[in-house]
Amino acid sequence: MILLDNSQKLLALYKSLARSIPESLKVYGSVYHINHGNPFNMEVLVDSWPDYQMVIIRPQKQEMTDDMDSYTNVYRIFSKDPQKSQEVLKNCEIINWKQRLQIQGLQESLGEEIRAAAFSNSVKVEHSRAGLFITEDFLKLHASNKSKLGSWAEIGQPDDEFERKTPNFNYAQLDSSYSGLVNDNWKRGKNERSLRYIKRCIEVLPAACVLGPEGTPISWITMDPSCEVVMGYCMKKYRKKGNMAQLLVRHQKYLCQKNIPFYVSVLEDNKDSCRSVGLAGFFEASCEWHQWTCYPQNLVPF
Repeated sequence: MILLDNSQKLLALYKSLARSIPESLKVYGSVYHINHGNPFNMEVLVDSWPDYQMVIIRPQKQEMTDDMDSYTNVYRIFSKDPQKSQEVLKNCEIINWKQRLQIQGLQESLGEEIRAAAFSNSVKVEHSRAGLFITEDFLKLHASNKSKLGSWAEIGQPDDEFERKTPNFNYAQLDSSYSGLVNDNWKRGKNERSLRYIKRCIEVLPAACVLGPEGTPISWITMDPSCEVVMGYCMKKYRKKGNMAQLLVRHQKYLCQKNIPFYVSVLEDNKDSCRSVGLAGFFEASCEWHQWTCYPQNLVPF
């Protein structure tokens, strides 16, 4: 695999990956952030250049110091020929199979190759899947290949329409001081490693919330290093009132204005979230969201 670290090549890759959306979204979004300051210190590997078949996004070596930190030890993959990816994935120089890690992608056919590579390295694999949701505005946006990262200070005030509908609620940037609140209500969180990860996401990536009458967040969303809008949550007493849908609408407007890619994944049985993303104008893409969580034998959870 070739380390792609030239800015012009990375921009060319970003434009090329746009032609494979939605299957390439995980790496497309990651390359976007790499091209805009690389706040999570990620790197890009391709099997060849410029005629690549496979792209792997992974953290730089200095980031992966905790063998148990599966929030950081994340690999995002896109392949034009998933059935031929096993030999690359087996390579311990490419994937550190000695760590607890996650592999994310939007191609189900990667699964068999990942399991085979993991088996050859004595690693247990757990697979999870979800629906992938995008918007027409996003599809129009990516086709232009524009790329500009604005400052959250430029957001300004919420739309008048939003304020009229919810006079005691305000759209705002989610402050990192609420990282603990997000962590306590995130299904995959509630531990120290997740708290550090959440705080970092909020500090360096777009994150938004609705402040309730008491001035504290009653609903929120963040973004991950691959441009996926994640950790969406609404306090129980404010659910089924359209708060999350309105937050998604306002936030996606900001992301579109700044030409930042975005998409959402929702578990099939999460009816409330499916309803919210639908009301916010998202529709289900032609592929699904997949995550393979991998545990070496000595790190398999009880």
